[in-house]
Amino acid sequence: MSYVPVSRRTVRRHRESERATRRLVIGLCAAAAVAWLLSVTTSTSVHVGGIAYNIAVVLHVLSLVAAFGAIILVDWHGFLWLIGRRKLAEIIRLDGAATPLIWGGLAGMLATGAFLSPHLSNPMTDVKLAAVLVLSLNGIMLIPLMRRLAHLPPDSPFGALSVGQRIHLLLSLTISQACWWTAIIIGFINAEF
Repeated sequence: MSYVPVSRRTVRRHRESERATRRLVIGLCAAAAVAWLLSVTTSTSVHVGGIAYNIAVVLHVLSLVAAFGAIILVDWHGFLWLIGRRKLAEIIRLDGAATPLIWGGLAGMLATGAFLSPHLSNPMTDVKLAAVLVLSLNGIMLIPLMRRLAHLPPDSPFGALSVGQRIHLLLSLTISQACWWTAIIIGFINAEF
């Protein structure tokens, strides 16, 4: 075991940063849950038809393409990092560039979903809505880990992470993909063309 001297000031800053990240995650989880609930409850009272409905569908699909496309790109590059074909710095940079697309697309899906009159009595719709909530919370729960990864050397391999960090990343990836594909497949099954 090596000893790296760290000042008390550095330790204090690290603890403060960890606390700030925890507060951010709690706040974002609460905001995501409220936005999801607002979208679902609004959908029960707002009913549009004709051109307004068609516009909502188009915007919903465009938001899906932006968010899910960015997710696929980040996850693919993460897989390439896992097998040693990319450097960690590339993944961190790509994640930073894709984050606005992911969250903007998700916000667009929640906003437009309120106008799509989902069949809330259908159990498949409930599964889809739950998947959307879970994938939102899953993404937020990745923030602390991504911040820790950003402090690692830029060429750190996946194997250099702690076992807990590797499990966290792989579990988050699995949850993300399962929830996205569940929501997309059920959305297309329930779509009325």
